[in-house]
Amino acid sequence: MAAVSYETMMVFSVKNGDEAATALKEKFQKMIEDAATLESVDEWGKRKLAYPINYETEGYYVLFNYQAEPDFPAEFERVANITDGVLRSLNIKK
Repeated sequence: MAAVSYETMMVFSVKNGDEAATALKEKFQKMIEDAATLESVDEWGKRKLAYPINYETEGYYVLFNYQAEPDFPAEFERVANITDGVLRSLNIKK
């Protein structure tokens, strides 16, 4: 099956510091690189959230663009949902 283009926006918690958010970014970037073809990583950095999530008002935004097999995004989303420090994530098929 052919690879499909995906875009994933992730918002990481900054309550444990910027280093923790950067470590999470690197973890998910490595996960993409191991299973897919990473096209770009766009770090938006720390920004104010539109509304508090778990009593936090700021988050660290990262946008990943990659090509992967159709079954990879479900596994990626599963790992994101069970990882502490991930406030939100959204996968979009381009």
